[in-house]
Amino acid sequence: MIAHAGGQDESLAVVMVFAGIWTGWIGWSRLRDKGFPRVPVVGAWGLIAVAAVLLVTSTFVPRALLGPKPIASLAPGMVRPASTATLSILSPTEDMKVQGDELTVLLNLQGGTVVLATSTKLTPSTGHIHLSLDGSLVSMIYGTEQVVDLSGVHDGPHTLTAEFVAADHLPFEPRVETSVRFVKEPG
Repeated sequence: MIAHAGGQDESLAVVMVFAGIWTGWIGWSRLRDKGFPRVPVVGAWGLIAVAAVLLVTSTFVPRALLGPKPIASLAPGMVRPASTATLSILSPTEDMKVQGDELTVLLNLQGGTVVLATSTKLTPSTGHIHLSLDGSLVSMIYGTEQVVDLSGVHDGPHTLTAEFVAADHLPFEPRVETSVRFVKEPG
């Protein structure tokens, strides 16, 4: 989700940062004799050097590889677009009793179009739909029908929220969202 939410250049930077931290940790642990005994000491110094390169270049390499971001997406305090679209949840219905490990979600989006591509060129009528269960994102869907896995969800009341977001996966202003409560029963 982190990779999908931030765009390609941010995703590459995040991967490089985590790779740098992980690589540096292995090298540092070996130098302190706290682990990785099969890594030679000279190799540990090499891992630390690789980690430093990854961490430093994570700021510069993604943009060099993927091209510059449009100026509008870099502007601080950029105003989010408003959408006139409306979104409603057709199923499940309010206080519906659900059994089993799958929940079929049917949505109705009017005045908007779901697009497949993530983009920073925003329009008020195109975007994606995010589904959240009890405040946690469970799906980023590209349509109005989804089967949600409930196998790890406890029995009892839950809140399903659907939000139509802009093509960059960030919310419109004001938000275009709707929620419904349902009850998961044993079965």
